[in-house]
Amino acid sequence: MLMQDCAGFVTGVANHRSIAWATARALDREGARLALGYLGERELESIERITGQLRQPPLLVQCDVTDDESVASAFEVVGREVGSLDCLVHAIAFARREDLDGRFADTSRSGYDLALGVSAYSLNVLVRGAEALMKPGAGVVALTYLGSERAIPRYNVMGVAKAALESGIRYLASELGEKGIRVNGLSAGPIRTLAARGIRDFNAMLRVHAERAALKRNNEVDEIGDAALFLCSRLSRGMTGEVMYVDAGYRIMGL
Repeated sequence: MLMQDCAGFVTGVANHRSIAWATARALDREGARLALGYLGERELESIERITGQLRQPPLLVQCDVTDDESVASAFEVVGREVGSLDCLVHAIAFARREDLDGRFADTSRSGYDLALGVSAYSLNVLVRGAEALMKPGAGVVALTYLGSERAIPRYNVMGVAKAALESGIRYLASELGEKGIRVNGLSAGPIRTLAARGIRDFNAMLRVHAERAALKRNNEVDEIGDAALFLCSRLSRGMTGEVMYVDAGYRIMGL
């Protein structure tokens, strides 16, 4: 029970296949009380269908990261209903389909701003909202991907957004360290999630990953959830500003 008497706020739970949901289940399994952020009514309905699988009923809180007032209101509710926080999980990313399918050079200004705002700047917004509630030793975990440092076909502006997210992780870690708050990234291998459907030829990406990874397979979503649990828990208390790779050893392999 690594997270006994602890509380966490998890964003990005879309359905039972999402990395955010795997993380929520891992935290719940280890005793954490959870607040789950959702965008709107459609997302709320999806979350409500699966929360019965958790040991403890979570607090469901509307939280639109593109709206500062919505985020501030969400953390007011969390503070009132849950109290202090021991972890915050950022699992939010979005880019328009046309900005993934076409050339990166042709990304529209509005598409670029949207992808960077939702996928990277949102970490700043969430940390600002959560900071006053977070205990010394608390962990912030943001989900990222190898496209932040390599040009992955059909990842385009999302790769740039992930690069900005990872840089933000380091800056936030440097600023929040004096309060004992840790900020780390978790770079997962490709997982068959709802969000992944937005990437054209995703099945080919999975096949190539399995062929080239050191473990000769793709990751399972629970492996990512357990790694996020580690970064949220005191087991990782000496880590901050890092990006941890859980990709079956794909990154270490040569061409």
